[in-house]
Parts: sequence; structure tokens; C-alpha cells
Amino acid sequence: MAVTYVVVERGNPQKQEEPKKYYAQAKASGELTLKKLSKEIAQGSTTVSDTDVLAVLNDLTKILSRHLADGEIVRFGDFGAFQITLSGSGAASADKYNASLINGGKITFRPGVDLKEVLATLKYERVK
Repeated sequence: MAVTYVVVERGNPQKQEEPKKYYAQAKASGELTLKKLSKEIAQGSTTVSDTDVLAVLNDLTKILSRHLADGEIVRFGDFGAFQITLSGSGAASADKYNASLINGGKITFRPGVDLKEVLATLKYERVK
């Protein structure tokens, strides 16, 4: 199976006077829901049901949210790590900086070894 992509035209937001160029944009081929994921995990095990797996994954989501909100990095072994990052405006000095200059946060995921290996073996296929 290959990662499918479409070609889109984009301008450079930093240099709007430059001509636009064409770039690849990944195109999803489907979606895996939490419920489907729990069934697939349960199929690989004879000791737990998909309901049990779904309950654990739901708790995982709640616990992940709580620890991220507390400012912690949440590491999932070789899977990767989640962390909150911030964006905002700068100040002339550290003394003049305050929380009102923070525009917001986002959750960043840094893949671990196993997922990085997937990137090295990807194949790409253009779709219309």
C-alpha cells in the first residue's frame, strides 16, 4: 500500500510576490476510529475483548489530556511523545513578558523509533 497524494498550488506566505509553485499534499485513504482500533487490538489477543480495549483507550485519552494540561511530556516508549507547545508574540525583554502575549498552545507529537522507521519505507502514489 502507498501513501496517496494530490498536487496543489501554493504561494510563499513570506514572499507573496514570488510565483506560486506546486506541491504534494497527502490524501487520506480512510479513517481508523477508536472503536475500530479497539476491535483490531482485541483480535490480536485471546484474553481481552474489544470492549475492554476500548475502555482502556478511553481512559488513556483522559489521562493523556490531564497530564498534558499539567505541563508534562507524555512518553509512550518507542511509539513517541506528546507535549504542549506555545505560540505568541515576543517582548523586548524577559521582564516585559507576560502570559497575555501567548496566543495559544497546540499538542505536538514526536514519533519514536518504530514510527520513524515507517517513514523510511513509504511509497507514494499520485491520485486525481
